[in-house]
Amino acid sequence: MTPDVLEAVPTVLPLVVGLFGLLVGSFLNVVVWRVPRGQSVVHPPSACPACGHRIRARDNVPVVSWLVLRGRCRDCGAPISARYPAVELATGLLFALAAWFTGPAWILPGLLYLVAISVALALIDIDVRRLPDAIVLPSYPVALVLLTLASANPGGDPDWGALGRALVGGVILLAVYAVTWFVYPPGMGLGDVKLAGVLGLYLGWFGWGSLAVGWFAAYLIGGLFSVGLMIAGRAGRKSRIPFGPWMLLGAGVGVFVGETVWGAYLGLL
Repeated sequence: MTPDVLEAVPTVLPLVVGLFGLLVGSFLNVVVWRVPRGQSVVHPPSACPACGHRIRARDNVPVVSWLVLRGRCRDCGAPISARYPAVELATGLLFALAAWFTGPAWILPGLLYLVAISVALALIDIDVRRLPDAIVLPSYPVALVLLTLASANPGGDPDWGALGRALVGGVILLAVYAVTWFVYPPGMGLGDVKLAGVLGLYLGWFGWGSLAVGWFAAYLIGGLFSVGLMIAGRAGRKSRIPFGPWMLLGAGVGVFVGETVWGAYLGLL
């Protein structure tokens, strides 16, 4: 590549990846609806739940189609939830953010995969209070392959230490959550334990600071949200609040700012 092209890559990459994220977000809407119900995510094609008409290709363009149709089915006029374009837009923005954060690096595919499953799992956990094995368990081998690729860094210097940290991080976070679940089962679901290992792989790859901050941030943000609900009278001490979304959000905090926050914390000491 010429120097001009290389300089343009960091600017263009988030835009291109963000547009790709819109398409992924459209697919995630299907995943969020079908996976908890044990349905295939590829067959049958998407259709209006009210009239059953198959959604046309021109009506399946992320965000744009919903706006053109004014949030209604072309055939029967039934309202289409605004959550569909919101998920597409959020996924696109998160993909763009990930691309901006990593630049043209081999860790980007792995981070995009984490973003995608995070969006899907957070929404599913909110909807049905469950983190499906169909998404969580395959994420272990997928994450290992993608993180190994990032550590190998084809065309550059490999960083096998990062892969070692990832493996240790996965074991540590899985063990911590497993012990918590064993000691107090009502406070945490087994799905949270399974997800912890996946998040530990990613956080460990990015650094020990990311692992510590990501783990702590989940409890901090989730705890603050729960306290806010109780103050607002929308939850009590025995209310069951899904913890998966906070684990995923905490992992995001750990990945993006964990090393910085950890460094600042150690500086205070």
